[in-house]
Amino acid sequence: MSYTPPRVWKWEAESGGQFASINRPIAGATHEKDLPLGQHPMQLYSLATPNGIKVTVMFEELLALGHKGAEYDAWLIRITEGDQFGSGFVAANPNSKIPALVDHSGEQPTRVFESGSILLYLAEKFGAFLPTEHQQRTEALNWLFWQMGSAPYLGGGFGHFYAYAPTKQQYPIDRFTMEVKRQLDVLDRHLAEQPYMAGEAYSIADIAIWPWYGRLAQGHQYNAGEFLEVETYRHLIDWANRIGERPAVKRGQVVNATWGECQLPERHSAEDLDKLGL
Repeated sequence: MSYTPPRVWKWEAESGGQFASINRPIAGATHEKDLPLGQHPMQLYSLATPNGIKVTVMFEELLALGHKGAEYDAWLIRITEGDQFGSGFVAANPNSKIPALVDHSGEQPTRVFESGSILLYLAEKFGAFLPTEHQQRTEALNWLFWQMGSAPYLGGGFGHFYAYAPTKQQYPIDRFTMEVKRQLDVLDRHLAEQPYMAGEAYSIADIAIWPWYGRLAQGHQYNAGEFLEVETYRHLIDWANRIGERPAVKRGQVVNATWGECQLPERHSAEDLDKLGL
C-alpha cells in the first residue's frame, strides 16, 4: 500500500508501535522531578540498553584497573514511564536520551551526555582505554564515531522495523537489513586483520561497538541472528566472544537492567555486583 505524505505533517500520538510513548516532536521537560544523588562523585542515570551498557562497562573496566575515582552510582531511568522527561534529567541531558552522567568531583558539577562523549570524557579523565600515540588515538576515535553514526541504522532503523514496528513492511526491513549487513561486513573485514578495533589494545572503540554489534553477532539483539546470518561473520564473532568474557563486561551489562536472567536495576557499590556472583 502506497502512502502520500500530507502537505503538513501532524503528530498522531497513538502511532509508533511498542515505544510510541518515548517519542514526541518537541523537547523539554513534561514534569518536575529532581534527580537522585548518591554517595559517589560519579552519578549515572541510565538503562541497560546498548548505549547504557557502554558506560557501565566503561566504569567497571576503570574500576578493574584500580581507578577508585571511577566508583559510581547508577540510577535507573525507566524510559517507557517518561523518567527522561523529568526536569532534573532534562537539565542533565536536554536531548532526553539515556545515558546521562553528572560528575560532581570538581568545583561545579559537569554534565556529560551522549554515550560516545561519556566514554571519551572518562577515558581522558582517567587516562585509560584511549591510546596516547597520535595515530592509534585517531584510529580509536575513528571507530568510536563510526559507531555513533552507524548505530541509528541498526537500532532506530533495522531494530525498529524488524522487531518493534506495529506492522511488518518489506521496504524498510529490506533497506535497513542491507545496511546492517554492510556494517557487519565492515567490522568482520577489519577484525580479520587485528584483535581490537584500534589495533592491538582494547579501547573505548571496542567498548562502544560491542553492546550493539558484538551482542548482535552473539545472537542477543532483536533475536535476529538467523535472519542476518551472523554466523558468517566469524572474525566479528571471535571478537565479540572475547570481549564478552571480560569480567568487567559481564558486570557492566547487568547494571540498570530490568530484564534478562541477571538484573541490577540500581548500582551503588561494587558489593551490589559481588552479591550477584559477578
